[in-house]
Amino acid sequence: MNHNIPLSPRPLHHLSAGTGRRVLTHTQLRAHGVSAAEAGEQCRPGGPWQQLLPGVVLLHPGPPTSEERLHAVLLYAARERTVSVPTQPDGGVSPASPYGEAMITGLAALTLHGFTSAPPLPSQEMFDVLVPRMRRLRSTGCARIVRAAALPVAEQVTGLPVAPVPRALADAVAGLVDAVVVRRLLTEAVRGGHCEPAAVVRELTAAKLLNRPHVVDAVDSLLAEGRALAESRLYRLVREYGLPDPCWNVDLRLPGGPHLGGLDAYWPDQAVAVELDTRAPRPGGRPEDDAEWTEHARKREHLERLGITVVHITPRKLRDAAEQQAAVVRTALMASADRDPAAYVVVLPR
Repeated sequence: MNHNIPLSPRPLHHLSAGTGRRVLTHTQLRAHGVSAAEAGEQCRPGGPWQQLLPGVVLLHPGPPTSEERLHAVLLYAARERTVSVPTQPDGGVSPASPYGEAMITGLAALTLHGFTSAPPLPSQEMFDVLVPRMRRLRSTGCARIVRAAALPVAEQVTGLPVAPVPRALADAVAGLVDAVVVRRLLTEAVRGGHCEPAAVVRELTAAKLLNRPHVVDAVDSLLAEGRALAESRLYRLVREYGLPDPCWNVDLRLPGGPHLGGLDAYWPDQAVAVELDTRAPRPGGRPEDDAEWTEHARKREHLERLGITVVHITPRKLRDAAEQQAAVVRTALMASADRDPAAYVVVLPR
């Protein structure tokens, strides 16, 4: 027998047509007429194939590439759901490989998302793969199983299902003890425009990671980074959309009276203010139970009773809908002519 010749009447190259991939499950091999015994014979020491993970076979003898290892861990995590190989109307085999609900997460996912502070794939000995909590799987070989009660919607990156950045960050941070690495990853998430700080803090909170001092320190840096980035976007919005120059970063006070609060931008002639909402989400509970949220709402109500229009903008809206936010501010400025004059307030630098 020549072990380099596929044992199936349907050649195996149909499965990897267009992808060059040579990683298959035992179920997929059986669909091509290759029995478990024949697959075992092909995977013998010195043979043309090798078993990368339980139930997953690499159809060449050399070291697997990073792409092949990624496909292997996904197929391993989904192999119980891989009951057949999709066929095309002409009887050929579809090139699509089913991965079920499994998705790459952790450091490997961050690398796939383009993080320069995440290690390159060839240097990662294990890849995290996210699966439903009830799946009966164990970590083995290059596959490290991460379970979740509720899975996020996977994003397709280079044809692979990958966890969104906030979830991938939380799974990566869970296994890291180096404070410098954690801070670097979280900072790049915001600075690189991958996600907003609030989404990261939400995932870290859900993963119960905010009781680790080095994670808390990194989150403080993350929030500061997010705040600085949002302020920069607000400056750019005013400039690029031709809005009149406001007073930047001011405190308002009543003459001889109490402090009214700080604002990111204020147009005194129109009594219009912009406030960036960069508050971090709190673990559990409702927003109205949050002392910071309560203070935030109280300040806004007080200013509006004085005739000052307060426009709240989130960092995400600044990033994804700048033109729309500029229109909201412009409308508020134009509407000031139709309002009663606002109360006189003292504007001080913050």
